Amino acid sequence: MASDSNQAGVPETDRQPPSLPAQVWAGLVDGTAALGTLMIGLLMVMISADILARNIVGGSLPLISELGALTLVMIVYLQLGTTIRHNRLARIEFFLIWLEKKSPRGVCLLNALWEFAGAAMCAAIAWSTLGIFRRDLGSMEFIGVPGIATMPTWPFRALILAGATIAIVQFLIRAAEELRNAAGTGAPRS
Repeated sequence: MASDSNQAGVPETDRQPPSLPAQVWAGLVDGTAALGTLMIGLLMVMISADILARNIVGGSLPLISELGALTLVMIVYLQLGTTIRHNRLARIEFFLIWLEKKSPRGVCLLNALWEFAGAAMCAAIAWSTLGIFRRDLGSMEFIGVPGIATMPTWPFRALILAGATIAIVQFLIRAAEELRNAAGTGAPRS
């Protein structure tokens, strides 16, 4: 398959630098992934502290299991946009390589269809998350044990919703690139 660059098939000297909006978008997408990476470190610390507490005092720390579950889901959605942006979602490449030899435009159209399907799936996830977010915010839903330790769930839902929304936009950007490639030279991007 062609390289991971945004302008596949264009010689290195003829490539235009990304526009300011593209640079800002890339910073936002990769910034959410960096936040997800920090959350991985936080999750490791929480799990290690819980293991230590279980071994020392024979009991779990409050909030750890609920907080760990929400953090794990949040990490996935925070890093989804950059996974899409860098074309790292799993798919069956050998078929695309074969199709690229037969029809470069066909592989671009198939890739665009893949991107639109991904956007639709993330839109469904974002829509359902929005309902959960509204409910959690309206009822001040929390995790934990009252009187010991509690935490509101809406900040987690907000970050999950933000990650899903970023993924939708990134899927649509990639779909537009694939359609441009299909209409132009036919050189696939992925």
